[in-house]
Amino acid sequence: MSSRRALTVPVDVEAPAEAVWRAVTDWEAQGEWMLGTRVQVTSGGDGREQGARLRAVTGVGPLGFTDTMEIVEWTEPPGNGPRRCVVRHTGKVVRGDGVFEVIELSPTRSRVMWSELLDLPLGPLGRWGWPLVRPAFRAGVAHSLQRMARLCEARYRTGA
Repeated sequence: MSSRRALTVPVDVEAPAEAVWRAVTDWEAQGEWMLGTRVQVTSGGDGREQGARLRAVTGVGPLGFTDTMEIVEWTEPPGNGPRRCVVRHTGKVVRGDGVFEVIELSPTRSRVMWSELLDLPLGPLGRWGWPLVRPAFRAGVAHSLQRMARLCEARYRTGA
């Protein structure tokens, strides 16, 4: 039985897709909206390209873990096509792929899809525990995306 589990959380944002894409992929600013997480680019300029590497620290105070990642897919089609970034989690705690997609719904409205395709740790224990952990994990992702949406909308309204 596979230990990979998927979780996808969408949020609609009242802002243009390009502005939302820039906010979602501004890795070092993700701490403004991503629950308990600080991210830094460790290679690859601003991190907006395939092969770039990221390091995230998630937690509160002394309790936390480091999540290293590599961008394995970066799609920014010309025009209004969907934008997509896939990060491969390469750390000891979090393994699998994270996917951010931004889809234009109208010139001033977008949808962000955040998916995690996680390789659960601890074998059978991880598979058994996922149904218990999943609701809290989903709530954290949804909370983070709502914060991101509010920030994007406020910046778009004020022209920032």
